[in-house]
Amino acid sequence: MTLTDFDLHLFGTGQHRAAHRHMGAQLERQGRRNGVSFAVWSPNAGAVSVVGDFNSWSPGATPLQPAGDSGVWQAFVPGVKPGVLYKFAIQPRGSEVWLEKSDPYGAAAERRPNNASIVADLNGYAWDDGDWIERRVETDWSSQPVAIYEVHLSSWKRDPTDPERFLTYRELAEELPAYAKDLGYTHLELLPVAEHPLDMSWGYQTVGYFAPSARYGSPKDFMYFVDRCHHAGLGVLLDWVPAHFPKDAHGLGRFDGSALYEHADPRQGEHPDWGTYIFNYGRSEVQTFLLSNALSWFDRYHIDGLRVDAVASMLYLDYSREPGEWIPNRYGGRENLDAIDLLRHINAVVHEEYPGALMIAEESTAWPKVTGSVESGGLGFDLKWNMGWMHDTLAYMASDPIYRRFHQNELTFSMMYAFTERFVLPLSHDEVVHGKASLLGKMPGDLWQKFANLRLLYGYMWCHPGKKLLFMGSEIGQWSEWNYATSLDWHLLDLPGDEGKMHRGLQSFMRELNSLYTEKNALHAVDFDWQGFEWIDFSDADASVLAFLRRGQESDDLAIVACNFTPVVRENYRIGLPRKGSYREALNSDAVAYGGSGVCNTQPREAEEVPWHGQPCSASLTLPPLGISIFVPV
Repeated sequence: MTLTDFDLHLFGTGQHRAAHRHMGAQLERQGRRNGVSFAVWSPNAGAVSVVGDFNSWSPGATPLQPAGDSGVWQAFVPGVKPGVLYKFAIQPRGSEVWLEKSDPYGAAAERRPNNASIVADLNGYAWDDGDWIERRVETDWSSQPVAIYEVHLSSWKRDPTDPERFLTYRELAEELPAYAKDLGYTHLELLPVAEHPLDMSWGYQTVGYFAPSARYGSPKDFMYFVDRCHHAGLGVLLDWVPAHFPKDAHGLGRFDGSALYEHADPRQGEHPDWGTYIFNYGRSEVQTFLLSNALSWFDRYHIDGLRVDAVASMLYLDYSREPGEWIPNRYGGRENLDAIDLLRHINAVVHEEYPGALMIAEESTAWPKVTGSVESGGLGFDLKWNMGWMHDTLAYMASDPIYRRFHQNELTFSMMYAFTERFVLPLSHDEVVHGKASLLGKMPGDLWQKFANLRLLYGYMWCHPGKKLLFMGSEIGQWSEWNYATSLDWHLLDLPGDEGKMHRGLQSFMRELNSLYTEKNALHAVDFDWQGFEWIDFSDADASVLAFLRRGQESDDLAIVACNFTPVVRENYRIGLPRKGSYREALNSDAVAYGGSGVCNTQPREAEEVPWHGQPCSASLTLPPLGISIFVPV
């Protein structure tokens, strides 16, 4: 739609929430003529035109006109239809050179290596997820189970008859939601699906911020994928990358010959680690771009949340920089005040416009109140990745059990800060690449011990306060590191003998673990408060045993968790319990069905009035080797 004066005002003040419905290429009818209204922000241009199939890609043939002094150029071009390829041809002021740029607001793009934008008709998809959206509005995810299956669409599964071919959104929609739901996950998190030129960037170097990647199909195909996920009872989270963008010539960089979306000074505008540009968060039109982009995925595609990548790099002006390589803020500090304000604004608007949506921060520092409310001075995120828990826990689990007695604090330290933020516990793609080994490959011991350790890790993670995230392939015991260019090793599930049983057993364990986690309120309802957690004993480092209880919103809603981090069976191990009664073993990672040795507590255990571990009662249990046992009252 043609931009009105009010649209231009909102655009120029960083407040336009629906710029994606006005900028770029919008199908429109003016009078009796159908066509497309083109609009692009290019304030330092001397001339702008649109080039494409319809005018033989001739710069200057279809000029756009400036909309006052807004920096926006626009024109209605009759006869242009959906599917037409186009770019903006921009002649910087004082230059005779034409720059050809993809549309920053383009809703669709060519498949790489081609990079033209495509006029897209996003109207007419018949959404059938009204019940899901209605429930989402009423959902407080903080008290609900959140088990996220993190997925890279290109490498989850390939065409078995042609391993070079990606599955399409529609093909994935028939397999991926059913698979994730069968394993008990509540959400999918997709590595970035916005258009990007380089496969090996995994999507984290975005060029087409508003366009679902053409690798897998059309925008309406992506709508179908989300719709099918909702039908399966799965939320869809997208990784979103507002921290930086690549320098590809057709992209946002030096868009009209000047630093438009980025800072001109490399001390502010270039990322030293990634060789990319950093957004100028203080520029109003850039604020509109990112605000509208975040909202567009909810508006057009019904997604359920955004996981914001590399938040730490946005918050700190000196991120990954040496002294003299960065410019302090107006108070002389290292905080990026413009980025902070923008994050707060985006989070507030998303929650206002889409109640029940989740905004998740990948933030690796001790920045305070990441999940605090904007009103209280926080950033306004719903959840934050707990990188400290991830680092300490993986370091502990990678150690030989004979030495774990010296490292018990690596497991217990997380409870010193577990309720300072609303955390997600992530075992993500970042932990299984670049020589770090797969999760199974990190585990010590022989084949049996590796799988036992991994089941124990997952069980401990699912019982620890915080929501959960696991990267694809980890649920089947992938041996190799993740490779973005190939399918997961699904054949492992079909291996004969003990190894195949181990892989299938691990997958079965994850299914049962998610089932118990979802059904048992004590394991998820009070994740962000001490009322939901109590140590029973964390001091038995010599035996490498941890015992704790989880509570739901009702005091009698209990789960008792005992973890044995050594391969030694602990017979008659007494555990303190909060009350009398019978307790049954609801899950044991050493069950034969999961590939374990079958050391289980098959009969309910009666709590005796024998005070232990500061509790009024206790029971004698058998703790399986390298195993976790979860008990619930009968």
